[in-house]
Amino acid sequence: MSSAASLYSDHLATLQARTATALERGGFDHLVVPSGTAHYQVFDDRDYPYAVNPQFKHWLPLTRNPGSWIVATPGQKPKLVYLQPRDYWHVVPQAPEGYWVEHFDIVVIRQPEEALKHLPRNASRCAVLGEPQSALGKYGAFLPNNPRPVLDYLEYHRAFKTPYEIEMLREATRRGVRAHQAAERAFRSGASEFGIHLSYCQAAGQDAGELPYSNIVALNEHGAVLHYTELDRVPPKPARSFLLDAGASHGGYACDITRTHAQDTAGEFQALIDAVDRAQQAMCAQVRAGMDYRQLHLDAHLALAGILREAGIITVQPEEAVATGVSSAFFPHGIGHGLGLQVHDVAGFAASDRGGTIARPEGHPYLRLTRTLEPGFVVTIEPGIYFVDMLLEDLQAAGRGGSVDWSRVDAFRPYGGIRIEDNVVCTGGEPLNLTREAFAG
Repeated sequence: MSSAASLYSDHLATLQARTATALERGGFDHLVVPSGTAHYQVFDDRDYPYAVNPQFKHWLPLTRNPGSWIVATPGQKPKLVYLQPRDYWHVVPQAPEGYWVEHFDIVVIRQPEEALKHLPRNASRCAVLGEPQSALGKYGAFLPNNPRPVLDYLEYHRAFKTPYEIEMLREATRRGVRAHQAAERAFRSGASEFGIHLSYCQAAGQDAGELPYSNIVALNEHGAVLHYTELDRVPPKPARSFLLDAGASHGGYACDITRTHAQDTAGEFQALIDAVDRAQQAMCAQVRAGMDYRQLHLDAHLALAGILREAGIITVQPEEAVATGVSSAFFPHGIGHGLGLQVHDVAGFAASDRGGTIARPEGHPYLRLTRTLEPGFVVTIEPGIYFVDMLLEDLQAAGRGGSVDWSRVDAFRPYGGIRIEDNVVCTGGEPLNLTREAFAG
């Protein structure tokens, strides 16, 4: 297995080639990417947690360096303008070091404004990718313009992960799996949601602000709230079930993993978890080149409707449940999304690198990826079954209540729901499941 360091040179060459084409498409000479700056809370001097510009961290594994810039010009070594301020209030970033340093011309500056003299002279010839507040110079000469042809090309091709990126995602996944295992131990020892969250962060070695997204730590009925982030301080009595959707970061890349656990490992809810897990692994096996991700989503609905029917929760055949929207009441979100520098990676609907969109299937508004899978794509596969009062009420109001055995719903309602999520690489052959690989390691 190759290390990220040995793969980085080829990764950078790929980015430089993509940049040359993107700049040609947009009619620019230089790509200029600010790392971003701090955002301050209104009427206060406190800043929000800093989040690096994804376009910046695509080039190098720096995630805590506001005020820095990358300049990429075709045919030239890329330049890094690195802010290392004189500051006794905060910890100053250390001098640039690591496997990536030799690949850049590096200029160290002490004040953010000093970057201007190291950027290309003619801002009008630059594609500047970032947020408006990163602007530098008189009248905001280096104001990010985010030209659409450049973004369309770069973001479309970000779906094709380099071997370096796969290795970074693998490392993020290993960290996330280690933390998931610690969180399950905390659940089984009787910890609260907040206590489980702290155990997770400790095992991941990352604070909440360093994780790629807010942990979903849901006990019992809270598992029915898709983005539950409240973190109760007192554990429920009894704690029947535990749904954990939590990731970890490595060098700017994210993993996104969900597991569901039953306290009673011999009960009906555990049996339902096991059924979803088997179906989920079959769905992961569909992550193959040429597979339309929209079809994978629709196939997932059919498989989950079969589980609901087998468990006696719905009374109609799976095909009818999907056609009438009954399955969507129990599985209301998409089967997954692209993954990489961002948890929900960009260009999930892109028709081509020149723009355009691929529509979602009718009646499925929350699917985040509609492209046909190709080698290098990394996607999540995250089927779920939930018992959400609001959606079940809507189902009854739509006249579909007869499709459901409500006594079975009442039996499962105290457990909230089930979601199982893996991160899977599409290859030229068998898919590579980074999550299962890490759990087996």
